[in-house]
Amino acid sequence: MTKVIIVDDHSLIRVGIRNVLLRSDLNAEIVGEASSAAELLKLLAKKSPNIVLLDITLTDRNGIDLLHDLKGMFPELAVLVLSMHPEEHFAVRALKAGASGYLSKSAVYSELVHAVRVIVKEKKRYISTEVAEELAAEVTGETENSPHKKLSDREYQVLIFIANGKKVSDIADTLSLSVQTIHSYRTRIKDKMNMDSNAELIRYAIEHQLVA
Repeated sequence: MTKVIIVDDHSLIRVGIRNVLLRSDLNAEIVGEASSAAELLKLLAKKSPNIVLLDITLTDRNGIDLLHDLKGMFPELAVLVLSMHPEEHFAVRALKAGASGYLSKSAVYSELVHAVRVIVKEKKRYISTEVAEELAAEVTGETENSPHKKLSDREYQVLIFIANGKKVSDIADTLSLSVQTIHSYRTRIKDKMNMDSNAELIRYAIEHQLVA
């Protein structure tokens, strides 16, 4: 039996993931579902899943921050990060934070069962071809001097939202932060990347394929 907790703030996505798992040969049991980090932590106080499927963008918590906390509280817990963002956006950061794998939501129907099997049954990290390429670039230093590599996980997340045309107010709502806090992050991003405007940030993101 593969015991699973699904964490996503969109109920339809949770339903889709549940259906994929229950129709597979994993002998999966969905022992809990959560729409927020707070709900997940309450579940983990009562349940002991084999794996948590974690959306990287929750309404009450940044997924990377949550990953750090989960690995501190539950060192043996396997976490497969699911994201609307392609692998080149957050995969390496998620793996460094302790994730057992990273999967773009666009690949859920084709790769989810295999990813869970690799992580739970084979006790290995799930590394897709796309993630392997990102890790290789990291190891060889190809991305070491890229300005966006200087950003913290939260700053990087804000950069991605800006690059995809999100308004500051919408970013604040998505991350459950104040508008002023997002303005502060944007200022720090520009300082670290030595840029003066949103247009420069967006142009950089497009050139470096950071736009979803």
